[in-house]
Amino acid sequence: MALDFGQNLPLAVGTGLTSWTPGAWSVAPDWRGVVDTFFSSAPGAALGHFVQARIARGAEIYPPQPLRALDLTALADVSVVILGQDPYHGPGQAEGLSFSVPEGVKPPPSLRNIHKELQRDLGLPPPSNGSLIRWAKQGVLLLNTCLTVEKEQPASHSGKSWEVLTDSIIKAVYEGGRPVVFMLWGAHAQGKRALLSSPCDQTGALACHLVLCSNHPSPLSALRPPRPFIGCGHFSQANDFLRQQGRKPVDW
Repeated sequence: MALDFGQNLPLAVGTGLTSWTPGAWSVAPDWRGVVDTFFSSAPGAALGHFVQARIARGAEIYPPQPLRALDLTALADVSVVILGQDPYHGPGQAEGLSFSVPEGVKPPPSLRNIHKELQRDLGLPPPSNGSLIRWAKQGVLLLNTCLTVEKEQPASHSGKSWEVLTDSIIKAVYEGGRPVVFMLWGAHAQGKRALLSSPCDQTGALACHLVLCSNHPSPLSALRPPRPFIGCGHFSQANDFLRQQGRKPVDW
């Protein structure tokens, strides 16, 4: 049964989510089937009822565009997936992309460690801001496994069915037939390793991917053995793999 989500336009980045209108949230056309299938399902309906109830109770929910990663990065363009957990829960921080914050917002500690590893790995100077939109436009899918959160309440929407959609997104990339780099930082992201466990199909129907794992870039774990994030070299490894596969490397 199709659900009627209204025709409201997407809200501006930096505000909170004020209505539940998934049908109006912009996504690249080749994501539409995955998205519509979810929101027309029982888990999608349950998620909608939950979020609508929280909005009605005055909860401040971020980001205003939960599907923004799917708008900026088409399925056909994905070359790298960086998997996060849930959006930043501070006002003005979340912009619908894992680890990214809007220009003008101070980069959180995990993002600062990402910048440190980029400098160590590739010799890149620290960027002027914390927005990763430039990566998203190059085919880096910056996906959180949960796509909304409440103000100052981390993981407050985890387990409410977003994971059903984001698992489907990961599977769609994995089964897309093109070699992709999956960066799994921390135990939560590595919990999705089972979705990437099918062997390479010798007929060529299933592309071989590169799966890179390390600790989370959080200051609590970035330097901790056995797989510290600082020193992981994932960015150069990703570009080396993409070049070997005849794909364009990322301008990190």
